[in-house]
Amino acid sequence: MSIEQERHGSVLLLTINRPAQRNALTPATMAALGAALVAAEADDAIRCIVLTGAGDKAFCAGMDLKAFADGQIHIEDGKTGLEVFTQRIYPKPMIAAVNGACIGGGFELTLFCDLIVAAEHAVFGLPEVKWGLVAAGGGTRLPRRIPLPIALEMGLTGEFIDARRAHGLGLVNRLVPAAQVREEALALAQRIAANAPLALAVTKRLMVEETGEGPWAHIMATCEPVFTSADAQEGTRAFAEKRAPAWKGR
Repeated sequence: MSIEQERHGSVLLLTINRPAQRNALTPATMAALGAALVAAEADDAIRCIVLTGAGDKAFCAGMDLKAFADGQIHIEDGKTGLEVFTQRIYPKPMIAAVNGACIGGGFELTLFCDLIVAAEHAVFGLPEVKWGLVAAGGGTRLPRRIPLPIALEMGLTGEFIDARRAHGLGLVNRLVPAAQVREEALALAQRIAANAPLALAVTKRLMVEETGEGPWAHIMATCEPVFTSADAQEGTRAFAEKRAPAWKGR
């Protein structure tokens, strides 16, 4: 299987499993990843998702250029299998566990994730211009995560930055030894998943999609379903009673 799935309580671990090809993305791999994310979105038991790559050399080397050259991948029609990412903000929190080279479409995948845990030996880059292509699958989101001049330098030169610089720029949340990437990402995901599902979804929406700005009435209307939810009652009651809350997601 090109995408492996593992449940860790309320956290879903998705692994791109093509290590011999540096986890490069083929049409089948993108379709399988998209399908897994659609299913996870519909599963109320899943509250956070971790995405990683198999092996220790690459998180994802991006689009399989051989498949593109053979005409198997058609970017221009927007049908890549990852429309769940490209056409909207995915509602559940996602963490990229970057275990190695994170290049091209692989880097773009991390930019669709909310948080990044990276191995110390990882590198990040958008080399599409070197291939006569454009990082249109998410690379244009990079200026939202790091200063524009640095994003432009990466996009226009196609050169890489190492994980330590990415961490210094605020792109990477956690920088850890290679052997600890998966465990650190899962631990962070469990901390997120312990919180109320409705509150997580609305917090992500306001911070990512709307950046927390706009008319106060609109923000309050967005938050109202959370404030009036059974989970809000349960959370405040659990706090008063000094116990762990039992979330229902409603």
